[in-house]
Amino acid sequence: MKALKDILYKVTINAVVGNTSIGINTIDFDSRKIKNNSLFVAIKGTLSDGHQFIDSAIKNGANSIVCEKLPKKLVDKITYIEVDNSSKALAIIASNYYDNPSENLKLVGVTGTNGKTTVASLLYQLFKKAGYKVGLLSTVKIMIDNKVYKATHTTPDSLTINRFLNDMNDAGVEFCFMEVSSHGIHQHRTEGLYFEGGIFTNLSHDHLDYHNTFAAYRDVKKTFFDKLSKKAFALVNIDDKNGLVMLQNTKAKKYTYALKAYANYKSQILENQFGGLLLKINDSEVWTRLIGNFNAYNILAIYATAELLGLEKVEILQLISDLESVSGRFQYVVTDKKITAIVDYAHTPDALKNVLETINNIRTKNEELITVVGCGGNRDKTKRPKMGHIASALSTKVIFTSDNPRNEEPEAILNDIEKGVEPQNFKKTLTITDRKQAIKTACQMAQPNDIVLIAGKGHETYQEIKGERFEFDDFKIAKKILKQLQK
Repeated sequence: MKALKDILYKVTINAVVGNTSIGINTIDFDSRKIKNNSLFVAIKGTLSDGHQFIDSAIKNGANSIVCEKLPKKLVDKITYIEVDNSSKALAIIASNYYDNPSENLKLVGVTGTNGKTTVASLLYQLFKKAGYKVGLLSTVKIMIDNKVYKATHTTPDSLTINRFLNDMNDAGVEFCFMEVSSHGIHQHRTEGLYFEGGIFTNLSHDHLDYHNTFAAYRDVKKTFFDKLSKKAFALVNIDDKNGLVMLQNTKAKKYTYALKAYANYKSQILENQFGGLLLKINDSEVWTRLIGNFNAYNILAIYATAELLGLEKVEILQLISDLESVSGRFQYVVTDKKITAIVDYAHTPDALKNVLETINNIRTKNEELITVVGCGGNRDKTKRPKMGHIASALSTKVIFTSDNPRNEEPEAILNDIEKGVEPQNFKKTLTITDRKQAIKTACQMAQPNDIVLIAGKGHETYQEIKGERFEFDDFKIAKKILKQLQK
């Protein structure tokens, strides 16, 4: 139990009604999870407003309430704290409740449209191989040294973040690498955390259903760097024009990386093939099993971060050569008939373009490149024709199919995608709503040496339709189909 006044430290408070010396057992923003002597934080969400559930929270045992507007009827012996922003207050309260666990770690946040999962996951892998106890908060999974936990969001809620960081403290974790999404920043989930450093990978078309404009999306990312301390480092990709924007107002030590521009950390691709990449990083060569230009950027970011965190150059290069690809990120299998199936999370126009260009740069052009791709429902509709345009322009054959249609009709999503196909590419395209059938058809179409790219879902092991999640794993399904076709 902790005193309410202690966990309110650094929270900007407008008004207090009641006693702040009372003890708090737990904190929650879900009234259904409230127990005796709990603090309930009323948050205005996109689907519901927590202020409507204050009475329910009190009935369930809450002895204190954090809210943006005091209820008209106040309950006796309940403490009310009025704040400007409940989400921001929750993050600071959560950090205080768990004794500010981020201060006992070297926590590095990775933000950007593409590459967050790969960079964070490979940094976890690299530091584990270097012999450290390491934590990971990512889209794919959460790791506390060797223990694996299921991830539900790219950036979890602030209570979950601090609980895991506290568990990392208990486990003796020294470094933690965390994906920081634009949603997470905008909803103040990372407020109150102490970051050793921040990494910016790139910025392209995504999440405009949430942020409305590209400028708003960019500026939200920027606030993460604005809040870094002068003791932290800010590492940005300046081949992306938004890289320098991220550095404009940061107090952190500034570092840059690039393949094209002059930067603190520079890389050159010497060889690019399905077996991996040969890179020259600053003055040293390194071989990696990862593939493609986008991974050259990811490896460079990892190298720079490891050096900024104190590892020796020679050790970093040795460790990079031993890194394995991340689940659902250019994950591939080659059959006995030499058909290559690649599964990748590419779900934005820029990511899809990068993957297709990577494949086209490696292949001999004597084989077919068959792409299976869709777009998620209830998400940014403006990117759908762009995905259709890129897929049809850069593939020899394309099958448009369902991704996670959610509560939209799959056919409506596919119609939006098809609008981006130029007339000269119509004959390349085929539409099959059922994703499993689309993957099967692509594999049946493939001849020896052909390449099948299955894009959009990557590591996901489900398909979301009408509010339900059904088991669905692109990589497992493709492997199974290809194995059956070989018989």
